[in-house]
Amino acid sequence: MLKIRNATINDLSAVVKIEHLCFSKEEAATKESTEKRIRLIPDSYFVAEEDGIIAGLINGPVIKTKFITDDLFTNIQENPAAGCHQSILGLAVDPHHQKRGIAASLLQHLEKEAAAKKRETITLTCTENLISFYEKHGYCNNGVSSSEHGGMIWYNMSKKL
Repeated sequence: MLKIRNATINDLSAVVKIEHLCFSKEEAATKESTEKRIRLIPDSYFVAEEDGIIAGLINGPVIKTKFITDDLFTNIQENPAAGCHQSILGLAVDPHHQKRGIAASLLQHLEKEAAAKKRETITLTCTENLISFYEKHGYCNNGVSSSEHGGMIWYNMSKKL
């Protein structure tokens, strides 16, 4: 059975492993930035656990701007109690657990938590191949992002809550 819960520092090695399995070296969050996210934004860093094994993760800080900026990948602040925009910096599922709806479950969980805290939108960037996944989940494509993270072309996606 799938259980989604807040990440803890005990999850650090498992989530870093998933980051490196799912993202290129340039894109993946470092151990240091992952530890910082777990410590500073535990209310918006979730893991999916299946039979005691961490299968996936979703995380991102709450920001004042409508779209993600590259400084967020290194400069994380604690989340405000209410309002603003919930960002997603990472959504990843271990390849051995993919194609089972875990990413969709993580996305729904984050959306529910963000709505409860009166966030205006969920905002993220994704590569072109993932646009249709997010559109299926109600996100709008807002065009090419100014992000240069990992040397990739990113698209701004958002969903009103």
